[in-house]
Amino acid sequence: MENPVVRTIGLPLAGAEPTRRTQIVSFVLFQAAWFAAVLGAAHQRPLFGTACVVAAIAVHVAGAARPARELALNAIVCLAGFAVETGMAIRGDVAYPSGQPVAWLAPYWMVALWGLLATAPNVTMRWLKHRLWLAAVLGAVAGPASFAAGVRLGGARFVDAQSALVTMACLWALAMPALMWLSNRLDGIAAPARARS
Repeated sequence: MENPVVRTIGLPLAGAEPTRRTQIVSFVLFQAAWFAAVLGAAHQRPLFGTACVVAAIAVHVAGAARPARELALNAIVCLAGFAVETGMAIRGDVAYPSGQPVAWLAPYWMVALWGLLATAPNVTMRWLKHRLWLAAVLGAVAGPASFAAGVRLGGARFVDAQSALVTMACLWALAMPALMWLSNRLDGIAAPARARS
């Protein structure tokens, strides 16, 4: 039975390729959840922002042709994000105002944002999935830029901005192609080949 909420907001129904409307709705949900997470952390309400991110991920998964694949992609990306963000916290180049039960661990809202990122490759970023070199360049630029935007909004602060930005550029130059490669193997949005023919 169709999920009326998913149908109303225009996310793909089982077996459908993402439409332009789906991509726009997904992009808007992504941006709204990102702002909620960053501003929630900045205003000492990281649980609120994290809940918004989880809701956006849930809507994405609900519209997937194969939800288990999207959940698996999300789980793997969250684990990778936990490792990367914990490494950044241990390095001491960045600090966070809230959401860290233990000072040297990644804030849980940042890990949730990695999960949010995992919703993009199979919908709004499909065009990038087979362009791994472009994904590396985009990651090296957009990853640090996104973090710097979060710093300007108060979700984090740089302890050593230059070191943090260089480290992030290198990490994201590797992470974005890896995400695209993984999303090709765990694409839960597109219908299986037999179902499409």
